[in-house]
Amino acid sequence: MTDSTKVSLGQLTTEARNPLTQDLDNLSALEIVKVMNAEDKKLAAAVRKVSEPIAKAIDVIADRLSRGGRLIYVGAGTSGRLGVLDAVECPPTFNTDPAMVIGLIAGGPKGLLQAVEGAEDSREMGCRDLQLLELSGLDVVVGIAASGRTPYVIGALDYARETGAIAIAFSCNQDAEIAGHADLSIIPLVGPEVLSGSTRLKAGTATKMVLNMLTTGAMVRMGKTYSNLMVDLRATNTKLVERATRIVAAAASCTLDEARELLVRCDGEVKTAIVSHSSGVSPDEARARLKSVGGYLRQALGLTLALTGEDKK
Repeated sequence: MTDSTKVSLGQLTTEARNPLTQDLDNLSALEIVKVMNAEDKKLAAAVRKVSEPIAKAIDVIADRLSRGGRLIYVGAGTSGRLGVLDAVECPPTFNTDPAMVIGLIAGGPKGLLQAVEGAEDSREMGCRDLQLLELSGLDVVVGIAASGRTPYVIGALDYARETGAIAIAFSCNQDAEIAGHADLSIIPLVGPEVLSGSTRLKAGTATKMVLNMLTTGAMVRMGKTYSNLMVDLRATNTKLVERATRIVAAAASCTLDEARELLVRCDGEVKTAIVSHSSGVSPDEARARLKSVGGYLRQALGLTLALTGEDKK
């Protein structure tokens, strides 16, 4: 079934012709680079203007995830692919369960590599895909649609609200239709694309900027970092093992060799290694201290100082 939408494609800012690039086909390669770079410079300012709704979304996501909920991105085409990209980077970066942050794209896995005809035009498919995930009231659904009118996303947001999940809309067009189907909206206005209607460009870049903020901000709020270090990373390859070693050395003020030995003793757990070394306790005791403060490393290290102070008394 194909659903009609309230706003026609021709009315969207992201579909408008950019007056600064109307001679695009006459430009040299260097001139194309410069004009695209000039347009991309505008994106940080556009995202900055929606800082408050982004921050609200971060707090909502962190709260729901900490209570066992999930973050589910829903989108079609470029929007869906960017949601999937952000989701799959969370386990290695923050050592999260792959089921905690999920990316859904219209047309399923096939839609990652090629367009699936009609998939994005069905509200029912957006609803069905969330039903297959057994959506709950603890979950957060972020519907991503640069145009702000994608039926697949609208169907998903409607179902999210019916279920009691938090529905967040992301679009790059003012008065986006999906905003009326969400509890919270994030709408950076990026203006006309360099290539008219090609929302994989400025809109796509702004989308990635915001999704980066949502997951990174939520994970920071949940204690997945210490200072600006990713202390919950999952060391699944040689590069990440080396990164984990450097993080332990920096946070625990020890040598790289000591950090490697600590990680071996602590089963590769970065936080455990840092607490164990800094507190002079066994890995098991370090894990216990971390568990007692919900996994927040800064608090676990503070607990160590408090216990040390009590011992001195």
